[in-house]
Amino acid sequence: MNKIFPQGDGNAAAAGSKALPRRQADRSPFCCSCRGACLSAFLMLLLATLAALIALVAILGPPPRTPGAQPCVTQMNRTGFLCHDRRSCIPASRVCDGVHTCAHGEDEEEALCRDTPQSFPGFLVAHCGDPASWIYSDQKCDGINNCGDCSDELSPVTVCPPCGPGWWRCPSTVFKYCSCIPRSLCRDHVQHCSDWSDEYSCPGP
Repeated sequence: MNKIFPQGDGNAAAAGSKALPRRQADRSPFCCSCRGACLSAFLMLLLATLAALIALVAILGPPPRTPGAQPCVTQMNRTGFLCHDRRSCIPASRVCDGVHTCAHGEDEEEALCRDTPQSFPGFLVAHCGDPASWIYSDQKCDGINNCGDCSDELSPVTVCPPCGPGWWRCPSTVFKYCSCIPRSLCRDHVQHCSDWSDEYSCPGP
């Protein structure tokens, strides 16, 4: 026997089955619009963050690729520049001399050499009696008149230890030296000391 359903109920069921797609159709454009707005906002935030990072790098400069300059003591017991391998110690006067002495060339980096001596760390520089003049720190008290006025060898600007074993102490007549001359110049029949002690008193090398 076939069951007969009232037409009213059938219409209601049909109406109900048709109403759901209409509600989904009504919501669908709104949901898509909402998702599009969220995606656009996210992209704008990402771009703004990227622009802020680029501006920050432009202002502060890129981060250093290598550690900062560090002092060391050379085998000659002079002030040196420690290469980034933390093993090689080169003389201070070899920094920014146009030759890559460190294995990775950090002794010739642009940031270090662009405006000497202002771009140098303090341990690389020694000042002369003339404030406008400077020398490398390892050139101080080396027996040579590097400043031109002997202020890197004599007080009151510089206090140096007595002449070393390879030197003879005397008032030098040679511009290159100050208060000591190399013993190799003694007894060579040429006056290098104003008191002639290099020829009569110095025992020689």
